[in-house]
Amino acid sequence: MSSYKTLYLSEKDSVAVALSDIPENTEVVIQTGEEDLKVTLLEQIRFGHKFAVKEIDQGDDIIKYGEVIGAAVSYIPAGAHVHVHNLEGKRGRGDKVAK
Repeated sequence: MSSYKTLYLSEKDSVAVALSDIPENTEVVIQTGEEDLKVTLLEQIRFGHKFAVKEIDQGDDIIKYGEVIGAAVSYIPAGAHVHVHNLEGKRGRGDKVAK
């Protein structure tokens, strides 16, 4: 078991944030305040990047820090990197005007 630190603020969260680079196939323990989650990373997660702490189905909301940050554009297994390749933001970018 590893001692890598992660950031996970709400039991609603579907992702955690790596607080250092974490190698592929590392089992990390996410402290939830209740029952800790154990997740084996499917790929390397770089410092500051998100990974799924549970399965996220295509179209499901992705929750970070208790807030919806986007939706899954495809199925995301627990332990997978969550980034622009599989997350579509729901917040307005500010550079497009609704018609």
